[in-house]
Amino acid sequence: MKKYSFLYGTSCQSVTIDEGHVINELMGKDISSITDEVDAMRQAIEHPIGGNTLSQIVTPEKNIVIIVSDATRDAHTPEILQALTGELNALGVRDDRITILIALGTHRRQTEEEDVIVCGKDMVKRFSIVQHDCHDDENLVYVGTTSYGNRVRLNRLAVEADVVIATGTVSFHDMAGFGGGRKAIVPGIAAYDTIMYNHALALDSRYEDGMDPHCNAGDIDHNRLHHDLMEGASFLHPDFLINTVLTGEEELYAVVCGDWRDAWKEGCRLLQQIQGAPIMERTDVVIGACGGYPKDINLYQATKAHMNAIFALKPGGILILAMACPDIMEPPAFTDWFFRDDVQQVLEEVSKDFTIPAFSAYKTRILMNTLDAVYIVTEKENFPIIEKTGQIPMASVEEAWQAARERLKKRGLTDYTVTVMPYATSTLPIFTLNR
Repeated sequence: MKKYSFLYGTSCQSVTIDEGHVINELMGKDISSITDEVDAMRQAIEHPIGGNTLSQIVTPEKNIVIIVSDATRDAHTPEILQALTGELNALGVRDDRITILIALGTHRRQTEEEDVIVCGKDMVKRFSIVQHDCHDDENLVYVGTTSYGNRVRLNRLAVEADVVIATGTVSFHDMAGFGGGRKAIVPGIAAYDTIMYNHALALDSRYEDGMDPHCNAGDIDHNRLHHDLMEGASFLHPDFLINTVLTGEEELYAVVCGDWRDAWKEGCRLLQQIQGAPIMERTDVVIGACGGYPKDINLYQATKAHMNAIFALKPGGILILAMACPDIMEPPAFTDWFFRDDVQQVLEEVSKDFTIPAFSAYKTRILMNTLDAVYIVTEKENFPIIEKTGQIPMASVEEAWQAARERLKKRGLTDYTVTVMPYATSTLPIFTLNR
């Protein structure tokens, strides 16, 4: 027997499993993390990939906008800002020339406490913090139309800045292939209609389920949603990029800086290297977790774990996921759609009037419908909501595993197989045939 532990919100859950049934332990690679993060970021800033150095871009009289991820992303932004603003100050740029723009996309406005968490207490005191509003037409500027027909409008502050520096973290993304890079621009600081048009490219009526199979995690070669993002970001053409690459435990593995395209692509390569998990066999059960806060801050973010875990599951399998979801109903636009029983009607309505939450709800329900059961380990106050989604709430991973075993027994499966995914949001199973 072997004990497996899973991050759950800010705490931990565990389960004991007969390891004879476990054929995939997808933990990410055993790699060392960077301890002196600020120094590593300074070094990366001084050695950009495929672009100019900050000293070639920045002069003291220029107004600089730094785009940062919101509270739903752990990009190690406080450390990024410490290193970056230190370099800018050394180049003669005063603090009043620097504005931090929170890339909210369509997410809710952050609280003051979240601003501190995202940026760091000292940064909030020193710099002007502006939160992007995708509905604020007066502060959105048309910058161009992509070859896909997407009219791109971006935050005026960034468009009119002398220098734009995009930050974030490279991650797997269930629609765009990878997060980070160009996503700081679109959807990060884009207009609502721009964001919706882009994400609607994930729909494709040529396929039975109405979804383009290339708009998936790890796929950018044939992903038209990604290609549209790249075109949209090119209209702004950020002057410099800083992206982190994190381990499954959210520790810093690497920093990529420089050209917003070349540096980001190198980040994708590094992430695939450490978090892409080859498997030779899909299993009857996947037991996993999002990877703790903020990846399981709400159900909307947590379903990214569903999207990755499905790649390790047999059709008709059982999925167990631990997610605390302290803000489970955010955004309501997602959970309202997720509660619906008629998924075909959801597809029809989403096709007529696309929204990201509605599509994510539809995609998740389609995936769930291919499974025997989905057990969600969460707080008891979330149980009624989880039940409304068609999933089965449980108080602990151990309890969920017991229920799953009983279900397997009723199906006559005694030689069942299990995949363990403690960091399901950031780990992508890659199925490879054993030839």
